[in-house]
Amino acid sequence: MQTTERPILLIEDNPMDVDLTRRAFTRRKLAHPIQVARDGEEALAYIQKWEAHNPPPILILLDLKLPKVDGLEVLRQLKTHAVFRTIPVVILTTSTEEGDVQVAYQEGANSYIVKPVDFDQFMQIVENIHVYWCILNIPPTVKSGV
Repeated sequence: MQTTERPILLIEDNPMDVDLTRRAFTRRKLAHPIQVARDGEEALAYIQKWEAHNPPPILILLDLKLPKVDGLEVLRQLKTHAVFRTIPVVILTTSTEEGDVQVAYQEGANSYIVKPVDFDQFMQIVENIHVYWCILNIPPTVKSGV
């Protein structure tokens, strides 16, 4: 399976941030489709969905401040899963709390980025994330249907 067929999972509860991220990817003409989970519970449900039928994501963009199940708990569960633990998780959040940064890395986050307020800066960050994690980075082979 080609990596361009694998989606990016955006775990974000703020509709404005979801729209902003989609627009940034569209404007930059980035190839990967974006799947959205709007809370932590929905994000964890994606594990079963991908195990059964679909190619797993090439990258997970995770907000920390989520309803139902918070982002750090989602990260913990992803990083203890046999397949999903190898998928890069980039924390994309408004939190600048040092404790959040430390715990995110301790729990297996691959990167921690604070969302900028400026749209042009956000576009640049999205492009950089995509270039590094989806083009330059060589992901491990992931088999669905585990």
